[in-house]
Amino acid sequence: MADTPRVLVHTRDPAPLLERLEQAMPAVAARGHDSYDGLGPVLAEFRPDVVYSIAFDGRAGYPREALLGEGGPRWIAVGGSGVDHLRPWQTDAVTVTNAAGVAAPMMAEYVLGCALHFTLDVPGLQADKAAHRWRERTMTPLAGKTVLIVGLGQTGQAVAARARAFGMHVIGTRARPAPMENLDEVHAAADLPGLWERADLIVVSVPLLDSTRGLVDEGAFTAMKDSAILIDVSRGGVVDTDAFVEAMRRGAIAGAARDVFETEPLPPDSPVWELENVIVSPHCSAVYDGWNMAAFEMFMDNLERWQRGAPLRNVVNPQRGY
Repeated sequence: MADTPRVLVHTRDPAPLLERLEQAMPAVAARGHDSYDGLGPVLAEFRPDVVYSIAFDGRAGYPREALLGEGGPRWIAVGGSGVDHLRPWQTDAVTVTNAAGVAAPMMAEYVLGCALHFTLDVPGLQADKAAHRWRERTMTPLAGKTVLIVGLGQTGQAVAARARAFGMHVIGTRARPAPMENLDEVHAAADLPGLWERADLIVVSVPLLDSTRGLVDEGAFTAMKDSAILIDVSRGGVVDTDAFVEAMRRGAIAGAARDVFETEPLPPDSPVWELENVIVSPHCSAVYDGWNMAAFEMFMDNLERWQRGAPLRNVVNPQRGY
């Protein structure tokens, strides 16, 4: 470890973060880079110990090889939660941390907001208003419904807490099942085939791994209730898009909200755009005013730990994805 660590801030707009780093830790040698292009030469010239990086222009073209190649940093601090754009890496060569949890409350609000969009039939209310039509309606409560949370990391746990506040029956899956706060039932991931049919609301919040790619497939959609609502805040590729399109076209489930896709931005000719009862959002469920600085503050806390030789927080295991 260098006495004075060298930090490269690799984001779309590194200036505010560099200014904050200078205020908090003036001894740190820091530089910014705001493009995927040209990162290799910057790394070779600056030789940073640490790179704080956000995939700010999508996954395609992300300079993974430069970061993980010879002469790369010993620590890559990801400013978001997903690390699939870096996998795989050798843990004896580089440490990878993430900012898991920094956006969990906002993502949970997104999930519940999308759920209410469907259960309150907001599109129907808007259509009636546009038609100047006053007609009797019956609201559908979330209370008493079952929510299945696929992945009980910090986002999944935040969803569980809010779902419990709505009076929902909360079940979920995780790699190593154990009783958890706000969960009525915790199951192993292997139990999923028997859980799809129980859920009124399905929230997908797992990392993208070999074991989770295509996890929500044709068989899952077939098993779901036709009244179910799917909300995907995981990573592109966890939900099989072809199976999803076919399921929505045949009315296999009542509605869905998708915040993540295998190809981002979602291409203009994607059939997903034309699906009824589907919310499409531009990978924004974790984006709120101040999130980038909150994630950077988490990084600076870790950088202080790095300087004094303390264990880093949020170290990611590449096999688990978290």
